Amino acid sequence: QVQLVESGGGLVQAGGSLRLSCAASGTIFRINALGWYRQTPGKQRELVATITTGGSTNYADSVKGRFTISRDNAKNTVYLQMNGLNPEDTAVYYCNIRAALRGYWGQGTQVTVSS
Repeated sequence: QVQLVESGGGLVQAGGSLRLSCAASGTIFRINALGWYRQTPGKQRELVATITTGGSTNYADSVKGRFTISRDNAKNTVYLQMNGLNPEDTAVYYCNIRAALRGYWGQGTQVTVSS
């Protein structure tokens, strides 16, 4: 059974930093990409950043230059370094693994940025 466990969320002041981690346990066949998404109440979940197993990255325009996604393929772990946080970044952040047969989601971790 595959589980994704996220950590690193919390409360931070505007301008601060947080680092999110997501570790996957269990066997996942042919991972294509890992990513982070976020969601606020009443809105659809939106892409924050993705990284392929080959290292290619993609970022939402709103986080470019502030957030950095990285991964450890051997550990099936994906990270999101978030710098220069602002209140608009407040959301529940979810990690995602896109594999050949299906996708997997974490349970979400709350990030709150105070002004």
